[in-house]
Amino acid sequence: YDLSVVAEHEFRVHHCLLVKPGVKKSAIKYAVSHPQALAQCDNYLRSLGITPVPMYDTAGSAKILSEGVGLPDKCTPENTAAIASDLAGKTYRLNCLEKGIEDDDVNFTRFLLLSRTGIVQHLNPKIPSKTSIVFTLPDSAGALYKALACFALRDIDFSKIESRPTAASLLNYLKFRSQQAHGRKARQRSGSPRFRYCFYLDFLASEVDEISQNALHHLNEQSDYLRILGSYPQKSRLVGPIAAAVEELKNSNNQLSSEEVSLSTLPSDEDDEKKKLNIGIIGYGVFGEFLSKQLVKKHKVSCIDPFDKSKEAEEIGVEYYPMFDMMSFLSDLDVVIIAVPMIEFEDVVSKLPVDKLRGKLVVEVCPLNSHPKSVMLQNFGPDVDILCSNPMFGPSLSDNNESPSPVSWDGLPMIYEKVRIADMRRCDKFLSIFERERCQMVEMTAEQHDASTSDAEFVTHLTGRLLDRQLLPPTPVMSKEYAALCDVADMTAADSFDLFYGMFKYNSRAKDLLKKMRENIAKVERQLAAKEAYLAASAEMKNNDRKQLIEECKILLREVASSSNIAAKVEEKDGKPAESKITETSQKES
Repeated sequence: YDLSVVAEHEFRVHHCLLVKPGVKKSAIKYAVSHPQALAQCDNYLRSLGITPVPMYDTAGSAKILSEGVGLPDKCTPENTAAIASDLAGKTYRLNCLEKGIEDDDVNFTRFLLLSRTGIVQHLNPKIPSKTSIVFTLPDSAGALYKALACFALRDIDFSKIESRPTAASLLNYLKFRSQQAHGRKARQRSGSPRFRYCFYLDFLASEVDEISQNALHHLNEQSDYLRILGSYPQKSRLVGPIAAAVEELKNSNNQLSSEEVSLSTLPSDEDDEKKKLNIGIIGYGVFGEFLSKQLVKKHKVSCIDPFDKSKEAEEIGVEYYPMFDMMSFLSDLDVVIIAVPMIEFEDVVSKLPVDKLRGKLVVEVCPLNSHPKSVMLQNFGPDVDILCSNPMFGPSLSDNNESPSPVSWDGLPMIYEKVRIADMRRCDKFLSIFERERCQMVEMTAEQHDASTSDAEFVTHLTGRLLDRQLLPPTPVMSKEYAALCDVADMTAADSFDLFYGMFKYNSRAKDLLKKMRENIAKVERQLAAKEAYLAASAEMKNNDRKQLIEECKILLREVASSSNIAAKVEEKDGKPAESKITETSQKES
C-alpha cells in the first residue's frame, strides 16, 4: 500500500473478564476470546476451572456475547465470559468482573503508526531513532550471516529480527523477476526452494545516517528484495506533522469523551463478498470480449464500442451500449476498464466525461503501461482511482475456426500498479477476480514493467506475426519447441495489428530490435551459405583426391606390368631365368 512507519507505541495490555449483567463468576464455565488472549490468561482460567474457547477476535468475542448470537456449542450468555479490554466492555455494555487477569504483569503490545508520507526528514541526530526494513535472501549457504554482517561490521545494533513466510504477491514478483533475468534456466531450475521467507529487522539508527546508508547499500547487493518500511523515533515519541496533528486534536473543543463513544458495527462486519461489482468495458474488441467472459461469471458487466457489438455481448450476458449513450453507460459503474488499442488510448481518454468518472476505479489493460499511466494522470483528477495492469495472456485462435478460444489463466502473470487508489477495498476486490483464477499476481510500477517486458513482448509478437500456417503446418507428432511456436503464432494472430503497432510506437527500442532481427536473419543466411559452400568444397576436394589416387594407382600398375614384360623377354632370349643370370654375374665379380 506504499505506506511508511512514522511512530511506534508500546501499549500495556490489561485483559478483563467480561460477562452479561447479572452473571456471577461462579456460574462461568467457558471463556471466549482470541487464542493469544486466552494463552496470556491461561493460569487464571485454570485456577477457576474455566474452559477456554478460541474465537476470531477479543472485541468480537465481547460483541457476540453481548448479542447472544453466534456463540460456540455449549456456550450461553449465562455460563460464558469474554476476555477483552475494558473499552470493549463499555462499548458492548458488559460488566467487568475482574481487571488485569493476564498472567504476565509486563504484557505489552507494540503498535506502529502508518502514514502515506514518511517523517525521516524531521529526525535529527539528537532524537534516538529506529528503522524497520524487510528483505529476502537467495537460497545459498551463509546468506543470512552475510546480510547481518552488513550491520555488525558498522556497529549498528538490532532491536528485533524475525522471519515470516513470503506473501504470495511478493513471491510471484521474485519468480517473475528471476524469469526475466535468467529466462528458461530459471523456469527449469529444480533446486529452487518450495518456501521463501522474509526477514523483518529493526535497527537502532535513522536511515539517513551515513553508516545506515552504507549498510543498506551493502544489504541491497546481498538480497533479492529490500524495502525500507520507515525511520521513526523510539519509545512513542512523535515528531513533525504527526506531533502537530496530535497536538491540534488535543486542543480541539469538539473532541468527544470516551463515554460518548458508541460502536454499532465494525468494518469487518460488512459482508462485502456478496456485493457484485458493476464493471464497464470501453472497447469491446477481441481482448475486451475475452475479459468479459470471465468477469460476467461473478459480476455485472456492460460494454460500449463504436461498432455494433450487441449480438456478441448478448450471447454471454453482457449489456451493450452504443457510443452516443456514453453518459448512461458510465452512470452506475464501479469499475471502468479501458480496453482499446494503445494508439487510440489518448484520444479515447481525452473524450471521456471526467465528471462521470469521479469516485470510480479506471483500469487500463495495455501491453505497455507507462504511456497510459501518464495519459490518465494528466486527464483524471485526484477523485478518480487509477489502476495500471497488463494481463499477460489472452485468447488464441482455435484449430477449427478463426474465432478466439479461451485459455486457462492458471499460473499466468497479471502485472499491476495501484497508481492512485482511495477505495482500496474495491480495488482489491477487482484484483481478487484474477487471484481466484490462480493468476501469478505481480505488483510493480509501470516503468519497471515496461523496462522488464516491453522488448520481450515486442519480439514475441513480431515472431508470431512472422510465422503462419504455411510455415507451421499441422503435424500428428510435434516437439515441445514446435508446439511452443504454434502457441505463439496462435496467440499473436488473435490480437489486432493496432495492438502490435502500439508496442512498436511506444517502445523506443523497437526499431533497433527490428534491425537486430534483420541482422540475425542475414547472419543465419550467411552461416547457411558458408556451411553449404564448405561442404561442397570438401566434397569436391575429396573427389579430386580420389581421382588423383586412382591415376597414381594406374601408373603404378602400368610400371609393374611393364617390369614383368621386360623380365619375361630377357628369360626367353638367354634361355635362363633372369634370377640365374644375376647369380652368375655376382659370382664372377666375386
